[in-house]
Amino acid sequence: MARINDNYLKLQAGYLFPEIGRRVKEFTTANPEAKVIRLGIGDVTRPLVPAVVAAFHAGVDDMSRGESFHGYGPEQGYDWLCDLIIKKSYNPLGVELKTGEMFISDGSKCDSANILDIFDLGNKVAIGDPVYPVYNDTNVMIGRTGQMNAKGYYEGLVYMPCTQENGFTPEIPTEKVDVIYLCSPNNPTGTVATRKQLQAWVEYALKNEAVIFFDAAYEAYITEAGVPHSIYEIEGAKKCAIEFRSFSKTAGFTGVRCGLTVVPEELMGTTAKGEKFSFNKLWNRRQCTKFNGVSYPVQKAAAAVYSDEGWAQVKEIIDYYMDNARIIREGLSKAGIICFGGINAPYIWLRTPEGMTSWDFFDKLLSECHVVGTPGSGFGPSGEGYFRLSAFGDNEKVSEAVTRIVKKWGK
Repeated sequence: MARINDNYLKLQAGYLFPEIGRRVKEFTTANPEAKVIRLGIGDVTRPLVPAVVAAFHAGVDDMSRGESFHGYGPEQGYDWLCDLIIKKSYNPLGVELKTGEMFISDGSKCDSANILDIFDLGNKVAIGDPVYPVYNDTNVMIGRTGQMNAKGYYEGLVYMPCTQENGFTPEIPTEKVDVIYLCSPNNPTGTVATRKQLQAWVEYALKNEAVIFFDAAYEAYITEAGVPHSIYEIEGAKKCAIEFRSFSKTAGFTGVRCGLTVVPEELMGTTAKGEKFSFNKLWNRRQCTKFNGVSYPVQKAAAAVYSDEGWAQVKEIIDYYMDNARIIREGLSKAGIICFGGINAPYIWLRTPEGMTSWDFFDKLLSECHVVGTPGSGFGPSGEGYFRLSAFGDNEKVSEAVTRIVKKWGK
């Protein structure tokens, strides 16, 4: 009989968001009259903007004609999209990249998991706590860890608690690690890393020959001046960092699927013999073997995001969501609920009232206010006692959700 990958059995019973979906379905089935407002899973709610839709249609039309039909595209993405992203999104930050350093994919979630293919299992990995669950769970799945201990940490990983005391920013480990996950703007806390903080991480990585996995999926939501949008704004980062970005939250592509990963040519690792080797070449080899590229119409739609018309429309949607974040943050804060985030990210990270556990608050919020959020403990042990609310929703429903919460727990 074929053996399973026993590493999967180390994981908790269910991934966080399906468990939320299960509980919500159970509640709505038992209470069909309840008008549930969902501010849990970070899925967008506004439709694709007109410029993107037009480009999407044009791409599909191209596929219907012999002279413009496209079969297999380059696994790395079309050069015209890579070059456009570099010109429109990186060059204004003072960051110069080569076409061959950018890889178009079906999303940053996939890439942040798949990138582990090119890293040896012997590497010591550090992740924040709380953290986007994919970072943690995929390292368990590939066999890097032991079992989960009583605290909720997997043996073999280095956890960096992100608490109110340290501003929800991971502190540099005192021990040597080889791979570091950083997420800014952060999911779930909504906080951002300053230039000074990122500079310290880059210096650590260079000194210890470590690699930073920098998840910048929410960089388009940064509103404050001076906050870095890319790790490559920091001198030396090309020698020690891989960056992930996504069209999902930036342009509403959660149902379309498109993202990108930057692997600089300067970034080197070592072989078992101690020789230097390019991570860029390894990632390219991996993609050519395991990935057939993002579809032509989707890449045409992605390019439209960076047109003058497209970006203006996309920015309007981002501003819409950030206004929702303001409504949540200001409304709950005035009611005496302690909140963080919601300024440079579409997430609000709040202290659960009355000392409730995260899941108890989830159940109470659902049953008494008919509002869905995300329990902080689902992001790691340090998330216990906290709760994440998403700004991805309709303005009226977000306002109604805040009204319900304040009515129940406001001071």
